[in-house]
Amino acid sequence: MLKRLGFLLAGLLAVTACSAADKDAAPAKTWEAGTHYFVIDPPQATATGNKIEVLEVFSYACPHCAHFQPYADQIKQALPAYAQFTYMPAIFNAQWEPYARAFYTAQSLGVLDQTHQALFDALHRDHVPLRTIEDLAGFYAQHGVDRAKFLAASGSFEVESKLARAQEIVRNAGVDGTPSVIVNGKYRVTGSSAGGFPQLIELVEFLVKKEHAAATPAAKKQ
Repeated sequence: MLKRLGFLLAGLLAVTACSAADKDAAPAKTWEAGTHYFVIDPPQATATGNKIEVLEVFSYACPHCAHFQPYADQIKQALPAYAQFTYMPAIFNAQWEPYARAFYTAQSLGVLDQTHQALFDALHRDHVPLRTIEDLAGFYAQHGVDRAKFLAASGSFEVESKLARAQEIVRNAGVDGTPSVIVNGKYRVTGSSAGGFPQLIELVEFLVKKEHAAATPAAKKQ
């Protein structure tokens, strides 16, 4: 009886060990172009110098973007030193235009970092009716920005130029929904294509490493 029990225990340990080994040996996720991410042709210019650009295309009006914001923060914090995270607002309809204008205005006035999450919260958590640029000027005034200064900056040449450029990139990159992430002007990914927001984080990491490897001297010699 004891001998039989010993064989059973040995068999159980063997099964457990095999299961653990199988888990460790499981292949990494395979990401496929055209399925999980999409190649942008031609690639779009980036604005991060010699760093790999990770660009979120979003809108403050988009509830999915509000839900994605914590994941965007995770991506930003996990990026290596050779990559940089940035935002770009999309304008898919007239109602979204004031939010894009507010984004670039806040950026030009140096208050974007302290107001970005706050505006998402005001719109999607607190349901504050902020629909026009005048409404938004009042919001930023609550965060220490002079209302008149905000309104003046919102119609500046700098803001108008950035709005036009953003619309051009959205169109050329084939962005048709938010949030979308563009990696180094070459690859476009979404939560749907990646299989969810957690998977999107992994996919962005994969594409950033892919771009970094392609830019190394060793890769260029091959």
